[in-house]
Amino acid sequence: MKKILLLILILLIGASYAIGSYFVTFAIERGENGEPPAAVADIAEAGLQAPPKPNFPAEVLEIISADGLKLYADFFTPEIKSDKFAILVHGYGRDRTFAYDYAEEYLKRGYNVLIPDLRCAGESEGRYLTMGALESRDVALWAEKISAENPDAKIFLHGVSMGAATVMIASALEIKNLVAVVEDCGYTSAYAMFTAQLYELFGLPEYPLMPIVDIVSKIRTGVAISEASPISAVPNTKVPMLFIHGTADKLVPYRMMNELYQASNAPHKEIFKVEGATHAEAKNQNPTAYFDKVFDFYDSVIYN
Repeated sequence: MKKILLLILILLIGASYAIGSYFVTFAIERGENGEPPAAVADIAEAGLQAPPKPNFPAEVLEIISADGLKLYADFFTPEIKSDKFAILVHGYGRDRTFAYDYAEEYLKRGYNVLIPDLRCAGESEGRYLTMGALESRDVALWAEKISAENPDAKIFLHGVSMGAATVMIASALEIKNLVAVVEDCGYTSAYAMFTAQLYELFGLPEYPLMPIVDIVSKIRTGVAISEASPISAVPNTKVPMLFIHGTADKLVPYRMMNELYQASNAPHKEIFKVEGATHAEAKNQNPTAYFDKVFDFYDSVIYN
């Protein structure tokens, strides 16, 4: 009897690992030819094209992550020399080229702009996304590079979707010269976001699958999905933060922004609600209003 029970237990563990592994591969593992995880086709907007590259002086920079990955970024400079530096962080399944339209506006307003390919995206190395957990540390390294070469730099972080989660987590780290952060449609946690999508795409509940996926992600990647948790980071935010969200966002529900705002202990924080905007569409809904809000927020931080 004991042998039978042991065999059943082994089979259950094996089956659980196989199911969890399938979802880890589906959601966060890069494709064999460098393409985004398979889930991107179901979650992200299909057929979206990257905007044109800004017509400003540019170079490609490289750093090595703490775990040995080569990471790449475009670095743009404005017409007039400036001590203001923006790091723009792309979303899930995208690469740095999808932030070119944001960069264009920053450059016109006199900011230097660095746009990294996050790990497991674009030219940067990496097999697994960590949904902001390790990406946040990579962003901190980019900021460190800027400060090392520009001791008087004023550094601003602006992220969209997974990029927003990344900059929120980064906001709790010790980043020299960091002045302010803008998060646009970031999730409270990757665990909560994937739980919602598990039901949306497969009609499956959180239990028992998500705890299994969390364990398997830790085994396979070294980072559990639950570790990508902006809601746990923002209570330790040390700089002002602007929270942006569209009210019609179905991928990352609008309520998540309110939860993040309430949890944040930023020394100054604001909300910019965009009526009717879907996921990552707040800027496209009204670009003038969007960027006026962002730069008015920055000015209030810099000059007040």
